[in-house]
Parts: sequence; C-alpha cells; structure tokens
Amino acid sequence: MLIKVKVFPSSKKEEVIKKTKDSFEVRVKEKPIEGMATRTAIRAVSLFFGIPASRLRIKKGHKQRNKIFEIMD
Repeated sequence: MLIKVKVFPSSKKEEVIKKTKDSFEVRVKEKPIEGMATRTAIRAVSLFFGIPASRLRIKKGHKQRNKIFEIMD
C-alpha cells in the first residue's frame, strides 16, 4: 500500500493528520538536518498505523517535504 505524506519539520507539536484515504500531513518537532525530520516522520506514521517502523519504506522524496511511503505486508 502506498501513501502520500507531506512532512512539516520544526513544528511546535508532533501529529499525524489524515487528509484523504491515502494522503497524510505529518508535523514533527525535528529540524530537517541530516534526515532527522524524516526519521521522526517514519516513527510517527508507524505509531499512527500501529505497525513497526521496519514495515515502512520511502519510495520517493527522501530529501523532500513530499514523500511517498510504502507499507509492506
């Protein structure tokens, strides 16, 4: 399953907001330095879905705000 994620680094609080069936906004406190915001976003999405972070993989957008995650079975 593929989902679209827009990451907002340097936010005041961490949250995952579902926009559509397969589109989410993820707000994280971390700054976008050396992938810290991306790693925190992966952790937040995994907690939101209740799955281990090892089941999430970034398909597109490693260094961009807009990302496509794959949830592996």
